[in-house]
Order: sequence, then C-alpha cells, then structure tokens
Amino acid sequence: MQDQATEVTAAGIARLAGVGRAAVSNWRRRHADFPKPVGGTETSPSFALAEVEGWLRKQGKLAEVPLRERVWQQLAGHPEGPLTALVHAGCALLLIHERSTVWLAASAGSDERLARLLPGALAQVLTPRLGELAGVLMPGVGAPDDVNTSDDSQATDRGSTAPGVNTAPTTPDVNLPDSSDTPDAPPSLLSSVPLLRGAAELAAEVGARQAFEFLLGRHLDANPRQYTLTPAELAALMADLAGPARTALDPACGTGALLRAVDTRPEQWLHAQDSAPDLAALTALRLALHSRAGVRAAAGDALRADAFPELRADVVLCHPPFNERNWGHDELAYDPRWEYGFPARTESELAWVQHALARLTDGGTAVLLMPPAAASRRSGRRIRADLLRRGALRAVLALPVGAAPPYNIPLHVWVLRRPERNPAAPEVLLMDTGRYAGEGRAGPDWAAVREAVLDAWRAFTRAGRLAERPGLARSVPVIELLDDDVDLAPARHLPPPAVADGAEQLAAVRERLGETLRLTTDLTPPAADPAPPVRWPLTTIGELARAGALVMRTGGNGGHARLPVLTDTDVLTATAPSGTLPESDEEAVLTEPGDVVVPVLGGGSVARVIEEATAGAALGRNLVLLRPDPTALDPWFLAGFLRGTANNRQASSYASTATRLDVRRLQLPRLPLAQQRRYGARFHALDEFERALRHASRLGDHLVRGMYDGLTDGTVAPD
Repeated sequence: MQDQATEVTAAGIARLAGVGRAAVSNWRRRHADFPKPVGGTETSPSFALAEVEGWLRKQGKLAEVPLRERVWQQLAGHPEGPLTALVHAGCALLLIHERSTVWLAASAGSDERLARLLPGALAQVLTPRLGELAGVLMPGVGAPDDVNTSDDSQATDRGSTAPGVNTAPTTPDVNLPDSSDTPDAPPSLLSSVPLLRGAAELAAEVGARQAFEFLLGRHLDANPRQYTLTPAELAALMADLAGPARTALDPACGTGALLRAVDTRPEQWLHAQDSAPDLAALTALRLALHSRAGVRAAAGDALRADAFPELRADVVLCHPPFNERNWGHDELAYDPRWEYGFPARTESELAWVQHALARLTDGGTAVLLMPPAAASRRSGRRIRADLLRRGALRAVLALPVGAAPPYNIPLHVWVLRRPERNPAAPEVLLMDTGRYAGEGRAGPDWAAVREAVLDAWRAFTRAGRLAERPGLARSVPVIELLDDDVDLAPARHLPPPAVADGAEQLAAVRERLGETLRLTTDLTPPAADPAPPVRWPLTTIGELARAGALVMRTGGNGGHARLPVLTDTDVLTATAPSGTLPESDEEAVLTEPGDVVVPVLGGGSVARVIEEATAGAALGRNLVLLRPDPTALDPWFLAGFLRGTANNRQASSYASTATRLDVRRLQLPRLPLAQQRRYGARFHALDEFERALRHASRLGDHLVRGMYDGLTDGTVAPD
C-alpha cells in the first residue's frame, strides 16, 4: 500500500490519539508490538502512518482518525516533502472543484491506475486555467488534445482582451483514455495518491476550496519561520484602498493573500510572481480555487526577471521583502522602470515602488506595505521628492504596532497612482493609526483601523484634501514636504491629539485610584496560619477528561462569523476579549460561564475562570479550555490548583526558545465536592484581590502619564 510511505512523528501520533507526547513514549516502552520507526533520527524517529493508525485502533485508543488529521498527516509525512504534497493536493482539488466527473472517472480503480490517468485528467483543468505553469505544478501534464490552449485562440474564442492569460475552459469534459494506453505514473505522483484520495474525501465534506485552505493554513502554522505572511485583515484593507480591478498584479505574491482579497469581478485577470517557485505554484492554485478569474503565475525575481514586462494593470498590491541589499542594484542601473530616480543599494523598497508604478495603467493604483524607514531615510529623499512632485504618491498610512511581521515595528502602507495627463495633486494624505494598537500579542483593533483609514481615504479622494483630524490624519500640501529631508513619517506632520486629560479628568482618575486602593486593602488575604504539608491522592487533567469529569478543547478556529476572540494575552492580563480570527468553515470553540481557560505557551502559572461578562467569546490560539462537570468539579478549585508553580513546572516541556505546558499532565487532588468548594471560595477571593491590584496599577499608570503630559503641555499647573 502506498499509504505506508506516509510517515508521522511522535508529536503527530499524540495529536491523532489526543494524548501528550509522554504517553507515546510510554507506549513505545511498554508495548512490544508498537510500530517500529521507519525514518527520522534516533532522537526524533518517524513511523508509518498506516501502521500507527492500525495499532491505535487495535489497542482501543482510537476509534477512527479524524479525517482532517489523517489528511494533514499524509501531507506532512509525504516522502517528497510537504510542499510537493500540498501542490499535488491543490491540483487534485482544483480538478474536483471544476471537473468532478473527470476525477470520479479517474479515481475509480487502483492507486496505480489513478496515478497513470491523473496527468491527462489534470491537463483538462490546469492547462486552460494556468497555462505553462501546469507542467511545473504536476509532472507529465500537457495540453489535452481537444482543448485549445494557445493564447490567440483564448483571446478570440472567449472574448479576452488580455492575451496570454488563461481562463477556465468551456469545452465539455474529455473522456479519459484507457489506462493501458497511458505511460507509467511518475513515482512522486504515485506516492501522493493516498493523500489525493483523502483530500477528495475532505472536499466532499467541506468543499474543495475550504479543504485546500485548511491544508495550506496547517502548513503555514507548522512552519512559521519559513514564510512572511500578510495577515488577512491587512490584505483586505490594502485591497479596499486599491479599489476594484479588472486586472491586478502582485509581483511578490508569497502565498497569495493580497490577490485573494481583491473583489471578484467579471472577466478578471490576476497576475502573480514570486522568487520561490513553490509559493508561485501555491498562489496560482489558491487563486484558481478562489474565483473564476484568469490566473497567471510565474516564478522568478520580479526586479531582475519580470515575468509581465508588457502588463498594464488596474491595481498592483505588494508586500515586498524588506531591507534587501542584493536586489539587483549593480545590473539594473539603466532599467527604464526608474522613472523617479535610481534607487540606492539600501533602498530596495523604492525599487519595488517604481516597479509597481511601471506596471500600472494610467490612473491605476498601487498599494504597498513598507517599512517605516523608507519614509525618512536620507538615501531615498530624491526619489520621494519626485514621487511627490509628479503626484504619484497619494498617501502614507502608519499602521499600529503588531499589524504584520515584524510585529514590533509600526509598518506603513503607501498608496500610489500612476499620474495621468491632468495636473499633479497638490496634497498628500498622512495618517497614523497607532492609537488602535492592541495589548501584548493581541494585534491591533482591525475594525477601528479599517473604519478610520477607509473613511479618511474616501473623503480625501473625493475632495482632494482632508480637514485635520488631530492625532490621526491630515492632508499636507506637497510644498510643505519638499525640504532637505522629504520626511514622510506621518507622526511628524500631524497635529497633536486633543488633550484628553486636563486637571479635572486627572482629579477623577485620582479619586478612582483611591477607591480602588481602599478596595484592595479590604480584599487583602488574611494572615495565613501555619499548617503541615498535606499529601492528597492525585489525579491528572488527562485522567479526568477520560473519565468524563471535564471536557477539554483547544482554540484557534475562526468559525462562520466574526466573534470577539479571547487571546492568551487577554487571559494573562485579565482583560476583555480583544483578538480576531479569520472566518472559516470550522466550528469556533465558544466559552461558557464556569469554563477554565489555560495558556499553553510562556511558562506562566495562569488559569482563568470564565464569568458571564466573558462568556460567548471564541477561544483563541495557544489556549486550552476545560469545561468541568459541575457535579464533579468546582471551577474555582480547578483553576486554583492549576496555578500552582510546582504543578506547572512538572507539566511543562522546555525548548531552546519557548516553554510549552502539557495541560493533560497538570495534577489535582482527589477531594469531595464540598471540600473543593471551600478551596474554590478562597481561590475566588484571591482572584478578586489580583484583579483589584491590576486595576489599581492601570489607574496609577494613567495618572502618572496624564500628570507628565499635563505638566509638559501646560494644562496642569506645577503648584
């Protein structure tokens, strides 16, 4: 069976069985018939997925592997690597999405037959939709005999005005040849067949598009350091700033988030390029599954080897690589794209800006994500000045910290338009949305950022100028910016925010602080009486879950509707839900009163009991929810003992850069419910005391900052 080629690690086995990695190690030691390693290393072995699945089911530890998990493990353990597997799965899902009858005909029979027939079957979809990229995506794929794929015929027969852009075919399904007439299947494709069959099952359950998004999302989550992602909220904002487009280009497409955010229009064409061939392939498949638009994708560095030199797009969206010194400075000195000046070696971002402008039609819009230094570095001031003089640069928008990687820097969004013959616009919109930054790792308040940015941009584009919005936005005459520095950092040109804390407001803060400090004194725990250590009989969270005394869930799914999301930062700081998750077809885990939520990263001893005010929020990433049976467990007793330092230490695993808590290994004493409630009442009182301390700290910070600001801006007298 080809499924034997799929390998799974000990961590994957733990996810399949819903246990910790320590349990897998115990099984290997205690059971002589546990599957032997088939790969990996001595310290990190891998096992055949089919053998592991059979052993778990035989031992009664697994009724059935969840379909999503089985398909993911097949992809992650593919012998050719996960990227090859993801491309193969995407090709099959596109075939299922557009020619389901062809897939059904090809998949009826043995794995070897399916592998032989797939190249011909895929040609019916990949070649018309993706053109020359089809042969790169899947070995052996060529043009089907009865589908004309030449650029000229497509432009004539389908009314296309964009020669060379491939669209969905209009010919009927092609009958598959007899499998005996087809050549042997490529080995890499044959090893993918179990994965493709699993992906087809998943597509039947959730849809082909959602199946691919799930697999792509799991791959990106499993390899966070390999990819620089554009968050979905930011991609949607950039696409809205650009406006509707019949033809759109992303010359550094990554995984295609920006083009996926473009509103679908009739006869639309999406062009993508990336220096990584795998990313160009994944983007092409993602876009083809997402809409009926014509898709052209190419691999290669767009600055050195532009795949679309003749393109004039309505919109260009781009999240370019930052701070690249080896961008082609030496070999591109006389390139015609540098209409606004030859970028310095340290100004790769300004090279991308001019590349985007060169690929626009007159009046077209480009929106680029930029590092803040690009707005003020002296080496780029001449190019910035020419962009302003000729009316190409229309807006510089500073995002809050945490909007996109690198998350510790407030990135900028530049909005540009290719000038037409009319006179250059005399003003530029500058905006700073830093006030909408979230706390910790929660990310910004995207709803507020989106509303503020789009409202200001639309008002500016209608009138050509914008009335001052203190601390947020203003339109600045170009002449004011054309000094020696041409510094476009928005914060340096905005009027200060309206004074929020005068003497009267600070007096109110001081009064609230006094009330909170008095409450804190009242809530201070009484002196503890000495007592000898108690040796209770212990149980673990894992044992309680198996016994049905509690239900254990993990967070991270977005769900069908946007909901407030409880993040790990919210739990650590005892604040209201502040996060967001993208919409998905998976069910979100919603909190209920009495739930106990535990962060699994960071090494802190924290557990939070959900009360009425927090109930109904979606559970965020890196959180585990415990829902105790009220007839067996008191939630405050549960949360209190989970916070013990020694308890957390014995249940944690340590890597070079992070500490992870295995919640199943956390221990609880076996106590009667009445005694649990006595402890729970004491833990609840400690929680109220802790909240009062936090509130007093925030009020104190507010008072101190307000006093400093008031004394320095003259609204508070020193006497």
